[in-house]
Amino acid sequence: MKLDPRVLKGWQIAEALEARMKPLSVLAGETGLSGDELIPMGRRVGKVDYARAMARLPDKPDTRYVDVTAITPTPLGEGKTTTTLGLVQGLGRLGRRVIGTIRQPSGGPTFNIKGSAAGGGLSQCLPMTEFSIRLTGDIDSITNAHNLAMVALTARMQHEFNYDDERLARSGLRRLDIDPGRVQMKWAVDFSAQALRNITIGKGGKMDGFRMDSGFQISVSSELMAILAVARDLRDLRERIGRIVVAYSKSGAEVTAGDLEVAGAMTAWLVEAINPNLLQTSEGQPVLVHAGPFANMAIGQSSVIADRLACRLADYVVTESGFGADIGFEKFWNLKCRYSGLKPDAAVVVATVRALKMHGGGPAVHPGAQLDKAYTSGNPSLVEAGCANLLAHIAIVKRSGLKPVVCLNQFHTDTDDEVAVVRKAAEGAGADFACSDHWLKGGEGAVELAECVEGACRAGGDFKPLFADGTPLRKRIETIARELYGADGVTYSDEAAAKAAQIEADPAARDMGTCMVKTHLSLSHDPDRKGRPTGWELPVSDILVYKGAGFVVPVAGAIKLMPGTSSDPAFRRIDVDTGTGKVTGLF
Repeated sequence: MKLDPRVLKGWQIAEALEARMKPLSVLAGETGLSGDELIPMGRRVGKVDYARAMARLPDKPDTRYVDVTAITPTPLGEGKTTTTLGLVQGLGRLGRRVIGTIRQPSGGPTFNIKGSAAGGGLSQCLPMTEFSIRLTGDIDSITNAHNLAMVALTARMQHEFNYDDERLARSGLRRLDIDPGRVQMKWAVDFSAQALRNITIGKGGKMDGFRMDSGFQISVSSELMAILAVARDLRDLRERIGRIVVAYSKSGAEVTAGDLEVAGAMTAWLVEAINPNLLQTSEGQPVLVHAGPFANMAIGQSSVIADRLACRLADYVVTESGFGADIGFEKFWNLKCRYSGLKPDAAVVVATVRALKMHGGGPAVHPGAQLDKAYTSGNPSLVEAGCANLLAHIAIVKRSGLKPVVCLNQFHTDTDDEVAVVRKAAEGAGADFACSDHWLKGGEGAVELAECVEGACRAGGDFKPLFADGTPLRKRIETIARELYGADGVTYSDEAAAKAAQIEADPAARDMGTCMVKTHLSLSHDPDRKGRPTGWELPVSDILVYKGAGFVVPVAGAIKLMPGTSSDPAFRRIDVDTGTGKVTGLF
């Protein structure tokens, strides 16, 4: 049966493709894993015992390492995961031994606007249902470990409030004197639950906890997810968890997970989660799925563990960074590669005619609404105007020392004239260019892209960090804002300025990385400013400190760590066939 994505829905194609999936043991063997390195987690998904595999496998210095990023997307997304999987399939069609490394989707987007992030059309990550819902429980483990820290904190606050020092000592506790106004964590849940952003806890009597303001953040924005993404092994994970700053005392001293004596128990929740998950593309290439999304509010990368393992198993490793090059690629470049020690050989910038038209002045794009006619009919001049955004992302990748490959993720409504405009702009800016029709044709449609990426890898580059270790925090923020975002400068709230000065004066914090938080819908902090905004300054409203993950988090603009659910969420269309138990309606 011919599978036509123009006619069938994503979950229907996935259901048909899953009938052709390789058995898990066959997939593991073809990936290069030995029998005791595969941990089956059901019939179709497994985990990889990375410690065993890394101990057995030698370094493979000739592996080509490729990152996939994008231009500033529409709210619908521009198919970056689809392109990542399509490139893996395209390299497979060329006979290359290739592994994809991608992030696990969050329940928030899956049941809200964006859907499952499993790819699309004939370039998907299978099995789709397991990938999209729970997988092997990694995000559940992150949620539980995170909330255990909050349980430890709030219980300690209750006991310190109700007990004198003598009674605390009998329980083996010392008074931490926690400041309720300087609690750094919130509770976690992996849904877009705006009603939980701000809550009051501890209502009732003295045995019902300590009464104070609190709230929830989405699980994948937890510092624990960042730690899972950057840790190199279990020992490193355990040490980083112990350094998490949960709160501050009334005298300003840090109160860490180690101080609360909860770090070991938090790590216990993550013993299995540290192992990457093994899935496959719709054409049977291996995909390691590990760590979480949201590069606008988190690091937004697949894990260092998964990428380092993949580099020992394959000739090509294709990874993906969240959102555009201003956010995801910048964090891949200056955070993830710093932690992993890996250097990429090429970077792919995904673009669509649809997004370029939006940046060129086209009508607003709204999830769930029918696209304006401007997006489904030829308009090369609108595309040309929008290429200013593409050029900005090309410049960001070139600033890293890599030659970018621009991939036009082709839609069937794109005209030849529109494609020619994008090709001219990309090549004129010094990038290689390829059209890719992987959504419609799978690996066959991505061969041009795969050949282009191979050429970029052979050409090589001079990949270097944006700033040297020890660069003062505000200098780093200004460099990112000016050189990558195109801002004229940076402004700070009084609170952010005070925190920046404190961080710059702290020798232990001086060399930490910088993980920017801002909207993914614009190069600026304002989601409504499309194209390549000029004449603006980046407003930093707050700076968070993630000492466990090893970076500081400057927050720019009105960004929240808990997204909201829309009026037309995806969960309205998701159901279960009660005869077969199969989930329907995912996209």
